[in-house]
Amino acid sequence: MRIAHVTATFPPYRAGAGNVCFHNARLMAERGHDVTVYTARLNNEPSGALEGFTVKRLASVLRIGNAPLTPRLLRLPKYDLVHLHYPYIFGADFLLLHNLLHRQPYVVTYHNDLSWRGWKGRLFSLYQSMNARIILHRAERIMAVNWDFGQCSKTLSVFMRNSEKVIEVSNGVDTSRFSPELNGDAIRSKYDVNPDITLIGFVGVMDTVHYLKGGVPQLIQALAAIGNPSIRVMFIGGGAMIPLYTALAERMGLGSLVFFTGFVPDEDLPQHYAAMDFVVQPSVLFESFGLAVAEAMACGKPVIASALPGVRTLVVDGVSGRLVRAGDVADLATKIESMAADPATRKRMGLAGRRRVEERYDWHQIGDRLEQVYGEVLVRTRRTVSL
Repeated sequence: MRIAHVTATFPPYRAGAGNVCFHNARLMAERGHDVTVYTARLNNEPSGALEGFTVKRLASVLRIGNAPLTPRLLRLPKYDLVHLHYPYIFGADFLLLHNLLHRQPYVVTYHNDLSWRGWKGRLFSLYQSMNARIILHRAERIMAVNWDFGQCSKTLSVFMRNSEKVIEVSNGVDTSRFSPELNGDAIRSKYDVNPDITLIGFVGVMDTVHYLKGGVPQLIQALAAIGNPSIRVMFIGGGAMIPLYTALAERMGLGSLVFFTGFVPDEDLPQHYAAMDFVVQPSVLFESFGLAVAEAMACGKPVIASALPGVRTLVVDGVSGRLVRAGDVADLATKIESMAADPATRKRMGLAGRRRVEERYDWHQIGDRLEQVYGEVLVRTRRTVSL
């Protein structure tokens, strides 16, 4: 099967949709399919072979946040199937036009809604009510990464009108790389975190695109409210907002209790999880899945996460972690204090989280499901063409 993936972002830029696209492409290449990923060039990264598939990085005429204008998508070669990772403003529209011109079948992974405040938010709402509706309607399959999130999505009405096409194909974790057997002592030593310190981890992109999503200010405020010098927070990830977050921590008198590692290569990320006692992902707007949550659980780490649609299905409250009210600093501080004071509960929750990931979110299981979807679409579209 010849498969093309179309995504606005892709590694080395670490964000959810691009990471999922990478694993989807890798899994299909491992199964012997001919896979090509089309994405926008961000920092002069070269095109080329990667993990058994081909990456073609396209020049963009302009870029608005994570929405690159890449007209080269209008000239896609013929594939058996195109897999669009949505949202991709501009790219999705080019793919739609390509579909209309060439009857190129495509499927969509619906990663999340477009959300923002002010005039951008109004433009996003307009786009979703017009273009997104058509893009999803013409897709052969709509794969929601989490149906709990899908039921609260701004495009729920579109999902319901196309209910025969909508299925859940979750994101996943490489459970062989993210493992409880890893040792994080070297990472703790690198950042001068002694064994008596309770180390909390946060993993995510800290740029303006993710500003309203991540909940970093709320985590910093919660740490200040706790006022316990034996609790530190390690923020993992790059982004232009880090200087502002650093300044906020300084203003709140946290000093060395908060530190930012910057971007961490994928190959080093599992050891960083191993160094943590638990992970906090205090999203304030939405989190359709929560890849960092699943990775932490795979490493046997309990998670404190916001009780938002999507991520609340990963963390079972009181079993594999705790859920907090989104944006509630007091609730977050209380549950951080409780988790930090109870190593036995952390161990129990970590083991439960690992079992849950093994049962539901291992990439190989998800690869089987994805290949099945591709096969079903290919059979149906070829039958339609022959008629």
